[in-house]
Amino acid sequence: MVTEPQQFRMDTDLPDGLPKKVRILCRTDRMIGAIQVIRKGGENNLHSHSHLDGMWTVLSGRARFYGEDPERHIAELGPYEGILIPRGFKYWFESAGDDVLVLHQVEASDIPMPSMDDLVKDRIDHKPRPGWMDPALKSLDGPTGG
Repeated sequence: MVTEPQQFRMDTDLPDGLPKKVRILCRTDRMIGAIQVIRKGGENNLHSHSHLDGMWTVLSGRARFYGEDPERHIAELGPYEGILIPRGFKYWFESAGDDVLVLHQVEASDIPMPSMDDLVKDRIDHKPRPGWMDPALKSLDGPTGG
């Protein structure tokens, strides 16, 4: 269990050739903060989380979030706009503009999740993952940074 403050820095560099990077900024057994940097084509798949409520804020670029109907988006967001995705809600998102998308992600859990493996097990995939996703990164949507 984390009992001390955690300082972090949002690194938004995205190496050439990567469609997406996810970097964990901080975490406790009940909350995780991350930054996601996404190029066009770095979208994820329809999924949900059993115990995690997620808050997403666009820092730059544009994001489009979808529910189960791929023809109808639930939100299109620009800088400093966000969305709350409650646990159990099926969703996916993509970069919606030409600029690189930078998202700040905060997830809060209704049960303790002391390890990254607990976070991995909380994700339920409802559609296959895109081919670029690393199968070893089951809790994340893309390659992690540093």
